[in-house]
This record gives sequence, structure tokens and C-alpha cells, in this order.
Amino acid sequence: MQTDHLPHAEPAAAPPFEVERSVGFQMRRITLLLGGEIDRRMEPLGLTDAQWKPLLRLLLGTPGTSAALARDCHMDAGGLTRLIDRLQAKGLCQRERSQQDRRTVHIALTPEGRAAAEQLPVILAELQQQLLQGFSPQEEARLRSYLARIYANTRHLAERR
Repeated sequence: MQTDHLPHAEPAAAPPFEVERSVGFQMRRITLLLGGEIDRRMEPLGLTDAQWKPLLRLLLGTPGTSAALARDCHMDAGGLTRLIDRLQAKGLCQRERSQQDRRTVHIALTPEGRAAAEQLPVILAELQQQLLQGFSPQEEARLRSYLARIYANTRHLAERR
């Protein structure tokens, strides 16, 4: 049976790429604005956008090794070391050598660091509430689902490399 006379469906042409509408551009723009807003809200605590993350992780019980904190804060080990140096200079955390393995150094909150870290969930919850203003619970759930899918797709791309 000859099929040459059957019409062929042409693949749909990809729409032209528009930088301003791209998902990556929009997410980056939101991230930059959000980082600036978090910096502003952390200023009374003497913290930057980067510095509050390990404090919150330590408060919430992340194992206090540099490797665990770096992984949970999505930082490289060298960057985290410099960040911990700054937090230690501010008196917010301290390094403690492990009693079981002297090669392991744990990072712990000081009383001042704990006091600062305990304020973070309230500040961040208020900001999140403001970001989601006008969203219904169903829309918020869909947004979280979409973000989780984008994250999964992005991880899949990274794992294929």
C-alpha cells in the first residue's frame, strides 16, 4: 500500500524565544527581587541573604558539619567556610571538634546565634504570606506543584550530564 499521497502533518514550529517571557528569566528576576527583600528584612539582625540560611538550618536540626550545611544551603564547601568565618566573627556560631572523630568539625549556634535564628521562621513566614497574597489555597497548591515539576525536570537534565 502506497502512502505517498497521504498528507503529512508538519511538526508545529516552536514559538520564537522571548527572553522576558522565559521561565528561567522570570524565576531569576523573582529570585533577585526576593533576595533583596530578604536582605532588607534581615538587616536588623545583622544578617545578609546568604547568612541566615545556615543559621536556620542549624536551628532546624541539620547536622552541623560543614559538608551537611553546604549541601543543605546549596553552597560549595569553600563558600560555606568563608560564610561560617563571618558568622563566627559576629558571635553567631562556633566550631567544635567532634569527640568521636577529631577530623570532624561541627558548627553550632551560640546563644546569640540561636536568638537570631529563632526570629527567622516568623520573618520568612510573613514574607511568604505576602508573596502569595491574592492566591487561593488551590492556586497556591498548583503553583507549588508546578514548581516541583520544574525542579524535577531541571534535576533530570542535570543528572543526564
